[in-house]
Amino acid sequence: MKKILFFDVDGTLYNSEKILPASAKEALFEARRKGYELAIATGRAPFMIQSLLEELDINTYVTFNGQYVVYRGEVVYTNGIEKDELAKIVAFGEARNEPVVFLDDKQMIASVENNDMVAESLNTLKYQYPNLDSTYYMQNDVYQTLIFMEEKDEHLYCEAFPNVQFVRWHHYSCDILPKGGSKAAGIEKVLEKMGLTLNDAIAFGDGMNDIEMLQAVGTGVAMGNGHERVKAVATHVADHVDEDGLAKIMRELKII
Repeated sequence: MKKILFFDVDGTLYNSEKILPASAKEALFEARRKGYELAIATGRAPFMIQSLLEELDINTYVTFNGQYVVYRGEVVYTNGIEKDELAKIVAFGEARNEPVVFLDDKQMIASVENNDMVAESLNTLKYQYPNLDSTYYMQNDVYQTLIFMEEKDEHLYCEAFPNVQFVRWHHYSCDILPKGGSKAAGIEKVLEKMGLTLNDAIAFGDGMNDIEMLQAVGTGVAMGNGHERVKAVATHVADHVDEDGLAKIMRELKII
């Protein structure tokens, strides 16, 4: 039976230095030689993973935590927050001095300039401060928006906007997702195109935005560097990404 492997990027494929270890690259190529399909499932935007896709020769990917899905080079699904709802969230944040960054498949745009929370969060992804356009979402399709606020204030947004999800990826930032949006939902779109079921998928991840994905697939692998809540829902736990954890667990699972 054909199987497909879905890999998160940060903390799973990329190590602490945001580098793809040689052992991981070799493991993925070996898995492909053995007949596995390879795919990416990330919170990042398509433009943020272009070099990785090229390096691994992958053309199937779930980005924006399931909001923009491509199967073999073809966009098969897109989703996003309704503009009216997003306008309310932006205004709520603006009143609290908490900015946003809008993302589509090609770029990211900030609502304010020179904000320390934005700069520090994006720096962890090795990205520079975005260009500025506070109304970008009104004229363009936006597939994901980042809100920048401290964890202690997150409940205020959750209470004010129950129709969306706030998924934290940095101590200063959350992804804003439509209710029900997740990597798992995006993966299902890929599997539908392939005629496969969730049991035919194996997923690897480490972050809070990987929980639904690891719960949904037949085999869910949490990295050793992952959040404890992620490890709790996984069927297997690998070693740390910096210790060749991905390649080791792929051997352990007889994928390679």
